[in-house]
Amino acid sequence: MPGGVTRRRPLLRFDGWIAGLGTASGTRVVVGHWHRSPFGPFSDVMLERPDGERLLLAPTPETADFVSDTYTFDVVRVVPVDVSVAADTWTVQAGPLDLRFTVGRRGPLGLLLRAVPGALARRPAWSALTDRPARLLLPGVRTRGSTGAGRREWYGARDLRPIRTASATFEGTDLGPTAPVEPPVRFGFGSAPRNPALTRITTMIALEPE
Repeated sequence: MPGGVTRRRPLLRFDGWIAGLGTASGTRVVVGHWHRSPFGPFSDVMLERPDGERLLLAPTPETADFVSDTYTFDVVRVVPVDVSVAADTWTVQAGPLDLRFTVGRRGPLGLLLRAVPGALARRPAWSALTDRPARLLLPGVRTRGSTGAGRREWYGARDLRPIRTASATFEGTDLGPTAPVEPPVRFGFGSAPRNPALTRITTMIALEPE
């Protein structure tokens, strides 16, 4: 830059929920349900199969390109992704995936996260501060790190509820009952919590400088 001035990276914000769960078949599923984002409201699904194949299901070419530039996948499909919520039951239909899960009452950590002000959760400095406690409390979870294409990312959690039951089919095959997210998923720098959970979250992504 002229005069040695460094241009600040654009910072994109996504507000919504992330559900992460494993299944007895070995397929692990991560659902993003975003009510506010640079692309408007949308949902997407990331799956890792027992053989390690990583699959992205996204609703538009634009969201598919952005998510696949940020994380790592072996296969990307643009398909309708519909998420509906009725009380404690979530229903997800995304191309070859049909998923239904129910969440339970939040525990002490969920109650603590609900007390975090939204303005604080949206600060990268807060995510940097909570990264070490998150690793200790939820092995595999990170709240900051580097993603694909030189991007930086921060997570600010504001709620956490356990996923108690789930049923899922992929391409018509039953994936079996809920199981831990084991082994951890490998889309980015961190995994979903090992115990199936639904997290309210603010995700901030700093794009690479132009």
